Amino acid sequence: MKSSAKRLNEYWTDIYFHLHYPHIEKISHQVIRILQLVDKQEEVGVNEVAGYLQVSQNTASEHVKRMVEKDLLSKARYSQDERKVLLHLTKQGKDVLHRNTSLDEEKLEQIMNQVTDKEKEVIEQAFKILSKQAKKCL
Repeated sequence: MKSSAKRLNEYWTDIYFHLHYPHIEKISHQVIRILQLVDKQEEVGVNEVAGYLQVSQNTASEHVKRMVEKDLLSKARYSQDERKVLLHLTKQGKDVLHRNTSLDEEKLEQIMNQVTDKEKEVIEQAFKILSKQAKKCL
């Protein structure tokens, strides 16, 4: 018998497979992970990227440099410590991140319009609980 975690993972991969946006740009998994880190965490710099990806600071710096050149990230000095440089998503970076990690909202709306109000409530509540618990993991 499959564990609850295995079943949830199977459901999630089915959901993502059928409802993700078409992939437009060729982009590496590393780039997506960096965009997610900058989006989900506060005050992210190259050190945080290196730690998150478990790579050297030089490697992280090269990734960030290329992402700045592609207008996915911007850099700004930290106001409390001018020596520190923080990373921010650009408009293009936000768009790329959304297309590569989110579900297609039109497809999702079609599905949500086919379920009952009670089912909608259950789905939203389940995702809310999972999201809340997931945020505690980091």
